[in-house]
Amino acid sequence: MATDAALIELRGVTKTYGAGATQFQALKGVDLDIAAGDFVAVMGPSGSGKSTTMNILGCLDVPSAGTFLFRGHHVERLDRDQRALLRRNYLGFVFQGFNLLSRTSALENVELPLLYRGDAKAERRRTAMAALEKVGLDRWWDHTPAELSGGQQQRVAIARAIVTSPDVLLADEPTGNLDSERSVEIMELLTDLNRTSGITVLMVTHEADMAAFARTVIHFKDGLVERIEAQHRPGQAVES
Repeated sequence: MATDAALIELRGVTKTYGAGATQFQALKGVDLDIAAGDFVAVMGPSGSGKSTTMNILGCLDVPSAGTFLFRGHHVERLDRDQRALLRRNYLGFVFQGFNLLSRTSALENVELPLLYRGDAKAERRRTAMAALEKVGLDRWWDHTPAELSGGQQQRVAIARAIVTSPDVLLADEPTGNLDSERSVEIMELLTDLNRTSGITVLMVTHEADMAAFARTVIHFKDGLVERIEAQHRPGQAVES
């Protein structure tokens, strides 16, 4: 369940690319609070600033100006190595294209973040199997991506994203390559992880029916937050 604690705060965040005649301002002063434990869908047309904002939140890019706080710490002041440590320890990523290594098993794919972290082999195996079990694929641990359906591949990608127990899961069009039935399965999985593990989920989507699973929907337009909607999602109790 979402809390009132602000996990992420953006204040006056701008992002400018290029210079002179080619200069483009992607973000024009974004103010945004994201509560710990929330499930947020980010929507908007191409060029609205949603992807730029997600890249900044994922520490893949830095703002040109403004304040970015994560757990009260100024992320905009961190250097590249410090941002990499924040990504490694606190953030998980799920992509539309799955981004799995084709010649390695599901278990080995999920182990990768733990390998980079330097965990011992036995501990990696135990933790990765637990993550696969959470997404319902522990019996498929030895299968390569080519031996898995699209929905199963995305489940492996989600297991890889949560294997380090991140505070935030950033999902970029996680159902974009899936059919309707598999899309609903993935959204139900993300909803369950959000509810049972307390992971804050930030998801970019163009699909309103996928955004309906979120608790909060943030609409971007022309480099700014246009509006924020709180909504009742399927299976969520209505607060009195």
